[in-house]
Amino acid sequence: MNSREEKLKAFDRLLTIMDELREQCPWDRKQTMESLRHLTIEETYELGDAILDGDMDEIRKELGDVLLHLVFYSKIGSETNDFDIADVANGICDKLIDRHPHIYGDVEVQNEEDVKRNWENLKLKEGKKSVLEGVPRSLPALVKANRIQDKVAGVGFDWEEPQQVFEKLKEELEELQHEVSADDKDAMESEFGDVLFSMINYARFLKINPENALERTNKKFIKRFQYLERKASENGTSLKDMSLAEMDVYWNEAKKL
Repeated sequence: MNSREEKLKAFDRLLTIMDELREQCPWDRKQTMESLRHLTIEETYELGDAILDGDMDEIRKELGDVLLHLVFYSKIGSETNDFDIADVANGICDKLIDRHPHIYGDVEVQNEEDVKRNWENLKLKEGKKSVLEGVPRSLPALVKANRIQDKVAGVGFDWEEPQQVFEKLKEELEELQHEVSADDKDAMESEFGDVLFSMINYARFLKINPENALERTNKKFIKRFQYLERKASENGTSLKDMSLAEMDVYWNEAKKL
């Protein structure tokens, strides 16, 4: 591993290259925060894919892409005299110190839950009117639901036992089935949302990240379905010409593999 001095030198090198690109490269020179935004989101998802794949080399590369974007935004901010990379770094340092009084102050905590509870209470003391203010509006719904539940639990608004959440889930499923029987599309959508919300809540109590769990299933399904496609091709046929029973044979093979 690199020494502290080597790490600082590498970061200084990145800052220097960013300055040069912003001054000399036509593409880099024309970028704005708005034009970079969708690229940053894309890079973040690519990092997420690499993490789920457990590919450390790819994680290193994707972290570099994300780091470049952080430096890029800071460079643009410095050009308008709003902030620079030092302001960004010092800002997060100050926040970390303020929100960890059990490390940098005299507050005592017993476990992780105490830390999370203190974190949300400190946010409110900083002037936030709601613990939910920090949930980005543009988050995907599944991730947003998980963050909402996590944050309200931090101030004590939560179930006590996993079984209570499971009972709530069964209740929501029954309500969904009732609306399905009534064939009320709007009510069905509402109740289906309640079922998903309860499922995410149950996952939290089981210490499961619902986004990771669903993506794991996505990847599993893709691999099995592509095996099915490959086998059909090897046999000189296509899926649309196969019966469900025939496809099921290869699907079960894929599951065993």
